[in-house]
This record gives sequence, C-alpha cells and structure tokens, in this order.
Amino acid sequence: MRLINIKPSRPLAVFLMLLPFAAVVVAYAIGSEIRLAANPSDKLLPAPSTVWDTAVRLITEADRRSGRILFWHDTWASLQRLALGIGISAFIGLVFGLAIGLLPLMRSFLAQFVAVLSMIPPLALLPILFIVFGLGELSKVVLIVVGTLPFLIRDLSQRVIEVPQEMIVKAQTLGASSWVIALRVALPQLMPRLILAVRLSLGPAWLFLIAAEAIASDLGLGYRIFLVRRYLAMDVILTYVIWITLLAFLIDWALRWLSRRFFPWAEEGL
Repeated sequence: MRLINIKPSRPLAVFLMLLPFAAVVVAYAIGSEIRLAANPSDKLLPAPSTVWDTAVRLITEADRRSGRILFWHDTWASLQRLALGIGISAFIGLVFGLAIGLLPLMRSFLAQFVAVLSMIPPLALLPILFIVFGLGELSKVVLIVVGTLPFLIRDLSQRVIEVPQEMIVKAQTLGASSWVIALRVALPQLMPRLILAVRLSLGPAWLFLIAAEAIASDLGLGYRIFLVRRYLAMDVILTYVIWITLLAFLIDWALRWLSRRFFPWAEEGL
C-alpha cells in the first residue's frame, strides 16, 4: 500500500498530533538539565519547574506598587488592541473585497493599488505611524490594520471573483440590483472565506502588536516581554510566550468553530 493511501486511526492521529509537542518539551527539559548541571545559576534555560512556579506567581500575585495582577492587565490590553485592529481590518476588507470583486470599475481602479500596498513592509511604517498618530493606542491599532488589511482585501476580492457567474446572471435575470447581488449572492459566499482570512492574518497581527508594544507602551504582553529581557528573566519571557501561543490557538479554534457552526456548507478546510 502506498503511503498516500494510509490514513491513521483516531487514537493514532491524536498520538501523532501530540508527539511533536512532547518532543519539544522533552528536548527543552534535557537541555535545561544539562545547562543547569554545568552552571546552577544559568538563566538561559530555566528548569520547567521554575517556569511553572513563575507562571503561577504571575497569574495569582498582585504587583506591590499598583496592587494589580499585571499578567491579566497585560492580557486585556493586548487583546483589546488585537480585536480592534482585526475587527477594523475585517470590516474594511469585506467592503472593499466585495466592491473590487463585483465591480469591474473598482477592480481597475483599486486592484493594482492594493497589490502595491501589500508589498510595503508594515514594520517599516512603524516610525511614521508613531509620528503621525502618537505613541498611544491609535498607532498600535493602525499598525495592525495596515499590516493585515491589504491581504484581506486581495483575498476576499479574489473569492468574490470566483463566485460562479451563473449565480450572478440568474440574479440579474430575476431583476436583482448590484446592491442586492452583493448582499444576497456574494456576501453569503464570502463570509466563510472572511473567517478563514482572519484566521490566517492572526499570526502577522500578533507580530505587529508585540512589535508596537515593545517600542512604545506601558502595558501589554509585548511590553512585558521586552521589559524583563534586560534582566534575562527567561522564566517570565517563556511564560508570556506560552500564554500568547495559547491565546492565538484559542482564538483560531473559536473562529474555526464559528465557521463550522454557521457555515457548515463551506468547504471542509475552513
């Protein structure tokens, strides 16, 4: 039997899924043990127990000066910025994706412009955004929008173009206007793709958020990571990195569930 025809059973699939994670944990534990055996004061690879104790302390203990648990305040601040940036990008991307995909005039007018914008490295614009919008919340949100919006527009407009032409012709035959075609024909086809596009843009969005928080912020997950790096507090950094990864996974899982719940007719990969 060829390898391409071998499908794992459910238990084997779960085992194979967990195996890389277990391998990373074991490799880290071995590396930490070797370094700490050579130098007990080594800070580069703290023991897993040290990382766990630090995580418990960060999650449960309040800051002495402010009286707040900074871990949760950092999380809330970053999630607010992320949600606002992604939400604005999704809305604008949906509107322009529909317009470019459905209207040939808009396609000729904006398609190449958006394509050129998507080539600009968003992080290169960060100093400009700080100058124009200041060092507050607005510049961080704008960076996420600037970094994710061109991709969303291009992806969604292409999906609209791929809507079967027969559906649009039938709608016009029944007397539907361009507005009705956009809302009743193209939009339902576009929503599952919008969720998928948002899922794909979450990785870059986290990158832009952490970069902005690291440079100009006094609260947030990225700010805290870059604040403690000067003390080589790898246990704190690893705790925050693991937490960011878990948050990203949970958001992605929620979006995937949303797609399956409300758009079960969409293709299986969404």
